[in-house]
Amino acid sequence: MDNEAQREQYRRHGYVVCRGLLDTSEVARLNERFLDFASARVEPPGRMIVMRDIMVVKGAVEPETPVHGINKIMNLEADETLYAFATNPAILAVAENLIGEDIYSITTNVFNKPPRIDGRHPLHQDLRYFRIRPANKIVGVWTALTPSTRETGCLSVIPGTHEGDLLEHASPDWEYVNHAFFGVDVDRSNRTHIEMEPGDTFFFHPLLVHGSGSNTTDQFRRAISVHYASNECHSDSEDWRTGPTTRRIESIA
Repeated sequence: MDNEAQREQYRRHGYVVCRGLLDTSEVARLNERFLDFASARVEPPGRMIVMRDIMVVKGAVEPETPVHGINKIMNLEADETLYAFATNPAILAVAENLIGEDIYSITTNVFNKPPRIDGRHPLHQDLRYFRIRPANKIVGVWTALTPSTRETGCLSVIPGTHEGDLLEHASPDWEYVNHAFFGVDVDRSNRTHIEMEPGDTFFFHPLLVHGSGSNTTDQFRRAISVHYASNECHSDSEDWRTGPTTRRIESIA
């Protein structure tokens, strides 16, 4: 898909999927480094946080291994291997095509959905978590590190919702809800499931309503993510560019 086609898809639907954007060797490096931290082989550096799934925290399940108990790792900036995802030229080429050059990374995560754990993420908009604006100068990036299917709990989206407003978010009425998982009440009649193979990459607008289901298989569903914001963004409070996990990205242009 060329640059113009990417922009048109993104403009119309609020997202674009680039198949095979990362090669198998890069996917393997990212997976292995995640396992270093998830299995406690390596101490988390800097502000990195390794978070256990709420079902494990509450004793509803006993994880088979330490990795089976991890929901996500956040704040990857201090680890060279994982943060290399945010500076990968293939990723940056698409991100800069969508929101322009001179960008910053503002969040980084590895999402881990272990087998047979609820792990649902309610339908939501990522702009709920950001104070900077405008929304069209922020883009989220989500790359599958393992097969992401309906059975493993792939992403689902409501196409076109990026053209609306930021909706009211609330905690879902579920027995087990992971930290800071909020949801919105929307019409789901045109919900679309985004199934992905390792290396496939999903770029999405921060107002796009999206979420994910439970993993009903015996395999892990894992992905790595970054959000970028343009230097054109602004905040009503402090300078967002000086945040502890915000990093300026050298342009590939």
